Amino acid sequence: MTELKQLTTQELLDARVHFGHSTQKRHPHFSPYIFMSKNGIHIIDLKQTLACLTRAIKPMKALIESGKKILFVGTKKIAKGFIKEQAEKLAQPYVSEKWLGGTLTNFITIRKLLKKLSNMDVVKESAGYKHLTKKEQLSFAHKQAKLEKNLKGLSTINRLPAAIFVVDIKKEQTCVKEATKLGIPVFAIVDSNSSPEMVEYPIPANDDASSSISVILHYIANELASSMDKVQKTKPETK
Repeated sequence: MTELKQLTTQELLDARVHFGHSTQKRHPHFSPYIFMSKNGIHIIDLKQTLACLTRAIKPMKALIESGKKILFVGTKKIAKGFIKEQAEKLAQPYVSEKWLGGTLTNFITIRKLLKKLSNMDVVKESAGYKHLTKKEQLSFAHKQAKLEKNLKGLSTINRLPAAIFVVDIKKEQTCVKEATKLGIPVFAIVDSNSSPEMVEYPIPANDDASSSISVILHYIANELASSMDKVQKTKPETK
C-alpha cells in the first residue's frame, strides 16, 4: 500500500489553520497551544497542531480497523458540508444539521425515530397513503423531510458510536457534554476561544475558516480510509 502523504506546516499555514481568535477571547486553558499574538490575534502553534493530529489519528485508526463507528459532528454553516462529505466517504455516521438533545444520552428515542423514518417509505407505497387527502400527504411529506434532514446521517448505526469527532466544541457543547457523560472519547478541532481540556484528543486549529476545517478533515479521512482498505484486504475471501 502506498504510504500516505503527511501534512506539512506550510500546508497548514496556507489553509489558515494558525489563526486563532482575538486575544480578548482566549480561553486560559488554551495558552499552551499559542505560539504568539499578532495584531490582537493569537497565532496557534502549528507544530503542536501536527503533534496533536498524529496523537489523535492512531486511536481513530484503531477504532476503524476494529469495525467500530466514529460519529462526525459539525453543524455550523462553514463545517456541515465537509462533515457530511467526509463521513459519507468513510461510511461513518454524522450530524451536520442540528444536534438533537439526547442523541447520545437518550439514544433509544433516536432509534425509534430512525425506525419511524424507515417505515415512512413503506407507508408512502401503501394503499392507505394513496387515499389520504392532498393536505394530509403534504403534512406527511413535511414530517418525513424534517426527520430525514436531522437523522439521515445517523441511519447507519443501531448503537452508540465508539467515539465522536467534533468541529468547534463551543458550538457543539451539548454533544460534547453527552459524550463525556457516557464516557465516549471525543476528538475535536479546538480553537483558541475554547478549553482543550473538555475533550480527550484536542486538535488546536482555526475552526472558523473553511480551508482550515477542510485540510484537517481531508487528512483524517484519508488516513482512516487507508485503515478501511487495510481491513478489507485482510478479510478472508468468501467462496
